[in-house]
Parts: sequence; structure tokens; C-alpha cells
Amino acid sequence: MERVLMKGNEIIGEAAIRSGCRLFFGYPITPSTEVIEYLSAKFPDVGGTIVQAEDEIGAINMCYGAACTGNRVMTASSSPGVSLKQEGLSYSAAAELPMVVVNVNRCGPGLGGLGPAQSDYFQATKGGGHGDYRLIVLAPSKAQELYDYTMMAFDLAEKYRNPVMILSDGFLGQTMEPVILKEKPASEEYDRNWIVNGAKGREKRIIASYSLTNEIGEENNLRWEAKYKTIEEQEQQWEEFQTDDAEYLLVSYGTTGRICKSTVIEARKKGIKLGLIRPITLWPFPKKAFAPFMDKVKGIVTVELNTGQMIEDVELAVRCKPETHLFRRQGGMLPTEFEILEFVESKFNLNSDKEV
Repeated sequence: MERVLMKGNEIIGEAAIRSGCRLFFGYPITPSTEVIEYLSAKFPDVGGTIVQAEDEIGAINMCYGAACTGNRVMTASSSPGVSLKQEGLSYSAAAELPMVVVNVNRCGPGLGGLGPAQSDYFQATKGGGHGDYRLIVLAPSKAQELYDYTMMAFDLAEKYRNPVMILSDGFLGQTMEPVILKEKPASEEYDRNWIVNGAKGREKRIIASYSLTNEIGEENNLRWEAKYKTIEEQEQQWEEFQTDDAEYLLVSYGTTGRICKSTVIEARKKGIKLGLIRPITLWPFPKKAFAPFMDKVKGIVTVELNTGQMIEDVELAVRCKPETHLFRRQGGMLPTEFEILEFVESKFNLNSDKEV
């Protein structure tokens, strides 16, 4: 293992290489461009192929074709670019093609700005393209998780034959932090009898998403639905921070998830029993994390860099039992731990002068 100082986007590229990815198709867009730049420099040394496509639509469809061969493939972009990939992602999910898609989220809507944001939560978790489909969505909050979750993403993609998204942001992508470059453990062997690699003494295989009859269409959708239910049951992941005796909870992911840890520490200094649930999988959303707290905590605050998106999943998970509020910043602005704590104190009428 090697400990190095790297920029977040470069960490994703290095983790992809060490995960066996040798095919990348993308188009530069700030603040994700360092992913394609890093792989452009490193791929020749490992026999990889990188193509700067004519646009994001071309890139995602190149990923579709490459994934059909069973090779590990990745693309990376930022919010407006990911919007252009949505049709291709719907097709890839329907064709059950494993691939990794990186979204270094920037502000929106429209062209927006380059600062950190979480305004793509709906797009990532509800299926930004047409039809009933899902992406597995992972939300790192620091450098090491950018590395580890990228490796995890490739394995999950192959395990479930489904696109997996890494939802980063402009802060994580551009920040330099220490990271341990661990060698990837051997991946589990998954069924590869679907890949298109030339009909060499076998029946030809066809990968398509079109249903010729309504009966076939329903059969396909039921099969996909069953797969998504399996993912929901088996792949919910989250982190808890000082929740054992918590009377109030913060819920946040990614960049704001790490800020909220500092908020919890400051709250504890004042005698406020605050804890944090940090979703790691945004889909499947970790509903199981909230079960022990439904009748235990007095209130919940979601901390988000948007107008309020994840809060809907939190309210569904707790069935609106604990009082739930939203603290938000937008436009690339990050909150401080003290701003969040002041919001918690005001919403729940807590004595901010109480000391431990």
C-alpha cells in the first residue's frame, strides 16, 4: 500500500485503473475534467484505450457498445453533461450493461456554476432518463472513499449487471487529500454468458432493450423490478456517527456529510445529544438505518446543497414520525458546522448555553 497526496478526480482515475478498467469514453467538462486528463496520461502505460468523444451523447453510447464486450468501462462528466447521457443510461440499464458513471456535481439548474452542489440527487436516484429503471448510486465524502467506492462501483456493476454512479461534487473532485492506494482484492466471478465477443462455436447472443410484444415487455420489466428489489434489500450502506444516545439526528451525505461530523462534535460540547446518519448508497437509500430511531429521536435535520431533495427519502424512511427539517445552502456555497448547529438549536428550541 502506498500513501500519496492526490486530487479527488485523479484518485477516481487511479482507482479505475487498479480495478481493471481499460476503456474510458468521455468529454471534458469542469469540474470533472481531471478524470479524463489523468487517464489520458496513465492509460497508455497499462494498455488502456481512451476516447474523447464528440459530445456526452456519443460518450455514453460508446460505453454501451464497449460494455457489451464484458470489459470494464467508465465515463465521467458533470451535471449538464450527465443530463445529456440520460437516454444512454436508460438504454444501458435496460440492456443490463455494467458500467461506472462519475458525476462531479456542479451547481444548477442550467449551466449553473462550478461550486459544490447536491442538486443532481433526484436525477441520480430517481432515474433521470425514461422508463422504470434504477442506477446504484454511491456518495463518497473524502479522498479515501473516492478510491474505495470507485473500486466498489465496478464490482457492483458486474454483480448486478447495472450501471453504477459515483456522485461526487466540485469540492471533492478538486480537493487534494492523502489517500492510501490499496491493491484491489480479487473480484468475485460473475456470469459472463451474456457478453458479445464473437459467436465462436455457440449460438449468437443479442443485447437489446426493445420488447417486440407487450407480453415480452411486461416480462422484462418484472425481471428488472425483481433485480432492483434484491439490490434494495442487500446493498443499503450508511455510516453512523455518535448515534448511540442521540436525541436529534443530522442526515447528510458527501461533502456536507463530513461537515456534519464537526457539527455533531460541537453540539456534544454543549451537551446536545446530536448524531449523524450519512448515507453511502443514495440508491438504494438506506431506509434500514432509520428503523432504530423512529420512536427514539425527537427531531431530524437533513443538510443538503439544494432546495431539498434527499429530505423526501428521509421522510419516507421515518414515515414522517420524528419532526424533520431541511437546512440548505445553494449556488456552490458550503455551510459551516456552526451554521448547521445554530439551525438545529433554533428549530428544536435547545439551550445553546448548556455546557458539558
